[in-house]
Amino acid sequence: METTRLSSKGQIILPKSVRDSHHWLPGTEFMVEDTPDGVLLRPAKPFQPTRLEEVIGCTGYQGPAKTLQDMEDAIEKGVKARHARR
Repeated sequence: METTRLSSKGQIILPKSVRDSHHWLPGTEFMVEDTPDGVLLRPAKPFQPTRLEEVIGCTGYQGPAKTLQDMEDAIEKGVKARHARR
């Protein structure tokens, strides 16, 4: 077990061996939890948990398959509509 020291600014340096074993790079954000046994640091998760239905997008399309020409026509129509609004 390694030791570290609290600085006058309230900073603690995590030993390099700990940072390396967890692949924590400079700028990693942590959640700090005060526990009866001490302080627990957990890396903050960059994204909120989501359900598949919230992120599936058009991959849930159930109609007939579109041809490449159908897709190109739809893109052209969308571009023309966008430019017409300006």
